[in-house]
Amino acid sequence: MTVVGTWNLENLFRPGGEFGPRDQQTYEAKLAALAATVQASAVDVLAVQEVGEPDALADLVALLPGSWHTALSENFSAAHPIRVGFLSRLLLTQVADAALYQAPLAPVQSDDAGSREMWMSRGALAVRVEPAGGPLTLVSVHLKSKLQSYPPHHDGTPRFNPRDEGERARYAAYSLFRRSAEAVTVRGLVDTLLDDHGQDRALAVLGDLNDEPLAATTQILYGPPGSEIGTPGADVPDRGDGARLWNLAELIPAAQRHTRTYRGRGELIDHILASHAFLAKVKDVRVPGNEELPTVTDNPAERRTDRGSDHAPVIATLS
Repeated sequence: MTVVGTWNLENLFRPGGEFGPRDQQTYEAKLAALAATVQASAVDVLAVQEVGEPDALADLVALLPGSWHTALSENFSAAHPIRVGFLSRLLLTQVADAALYQAPLAPVQSDDAGSREMWMSRGALAVRVEPAGGPLTLVSVHLKSKLQSYPPHHDGTPRFNPRDEGERARYAAYSLFRRSAEAVTVRGLVDTLLDDHGQDRALAVLGDLNDEPLAATTQILYGPPGSEIGTPGADVPDRGDGARLWNLAELIPAAQRHTRTYRGRGELIDHILASHAFLAKVKDVRVPGNEELPTVTDNPAERRTDRGSDHAPVIATLS
């Protein structure tokens, strides 16, 4: 049995900087909470998001029993340097670290000033592991957030509330442009890695997609439509099976089917998308601890003193 999962660690920075906890005591409490969840999940390989500093991930590893390996993407935004990666009991071989938008996509508008983006806000890191059940290719991703930030106040402080509804709508669209381009880019990476051999290549995309299973950006990643879990065609061979990804969300018990609580409402925005060969190995999927999630707002700065993460992990057990 092999256990894989994905978890947004929420701004894993050492204390004292712009994004991390304000003091060492809060930082140590956060690390202890994260380590407890990793141990309780009994995970062998965990895709992680929002690692702000490699040294902070090393601090987390130091609290875990046994031997662990890590890998981190080298692609991230200088303005908010969070990155994706992996934490693994198994040896990791890096396969790809993609960030440039998939050609022929053009750069997309990202603000009112007309700035254009052609790189993912966080890279998509692909690794290979070789458990006893056969090799797995795993891709850790973190698509552009739905939570909006706007041009800063005159004094340079961050601004999370729009001046009017027009600004809110425009910046929501800019985020959607970017998240869509990022989804296309990840889909292109999956196409390369599978090479239309999904029936034989066990691959999964794991991460914070910042939207729910039926969102248009999430569905971009699925590939050819049809054969969704729970439909009559799910177990019927299909010519799209070589490229298709299945969202394991339908296998999560209904009571656990959310990974973040936004303004009191549960959202499933963290996902595991599986190739045909990977799906055949899946025994069960769970979201531990989501009943204890805090509710979040549009201002991420409000959680600088909170312990743990505002996301729950998604964990899959494989044969």
